[in-house]
Amino acid sequence: MTGSTATIRIDVSLVPAEKTLALRELYRQEMNCQIVLDSWHGRGWTDSYSLRLDDRVVGYGLVGGVRAEHKEIITEFYVLPVHRRFALPLFRRLAEISQARSVEVQTNDTLLTLMLFDCAEKIESNVILFHDALTTSLAIPGVSFRKVLEEDREQIVAQKLDADAEWMLEADGVAVATGGLLFHYNIPYGDIYMAVAEPFRRRGYGSYLVQGLKRTGYEMGKIPAARCNASNVASRATLQKAGMLPCARVLTGVLSTSAPVSL
Repeated sequence: MTGSTATIRIDVSLVPAEKTLALRELYRQEMNCQIVLDSWHGRGWTDSYSLRLDDRVVGYGLVGGVRAEHKEIITEFYVLPVHRRFALPLFRRLAEISQARSVEVQTNDTLLTLMLFDCAEKIESNVILFHDALTTSLAIPGVSFRKVLEEDREQIVAQKLDADAEWMLEADGVAVATGGLLFHYNIPYGDIYMAVAEPFRRRGYGSYLVQGLKRTGYEMGKIPAARCNASNVASRATLQKAGMLPCARVLTGVLSTSAPVSL
């Protein structure tokens, strides 16, 4: 194999999902962070493609869509490090063969982010990802962080909070906030979710709840993570006060029809 793509045969082919599992593990290890679309593969929302150079498997790509939507979003693209000088032609061939129309990537996925900037247009970012960066010691006198009990459900619903939440804040016998962790990311990462009842907002309850959920996650042997809409200033401030700091943005882009896809 030489360094010229003109003498190398590039092949991209649709394969069963299990054929990508070994390479996906390498991808997860390299990312070493929450992967927000990780569950798409297990739910059957993606088509899996094998990437080959001269019949040697060098990577994979996933092209997906939510539930019954057309699978036309490139969500994962991994090439073994030794072959990454061929990443761009491999990506373009993946886009051609899969007939993908767009890319969705988190910016701490360096390789796919580069492909996005090389091959897409109309790039937008509406979601911020957070990781736990600081240990906090927030305290609110008279407020307890505890598991939701069955007898709490009626009051939680009355407060227009999530009746299915696992954890809550209680102040003077009143449920003021609820939340929990979801494990639709790549384990061990858990996604923190929370809500504060309208009469109790802007008093620090949200950050106090996030602090408790972080601690709970670690006690479960998991790593807390979070995300929120970039325009949601209140949620961003709540997460940051509890030590969750931005670590990436989610970018989406439309694949450019003017970009060459053939070698």
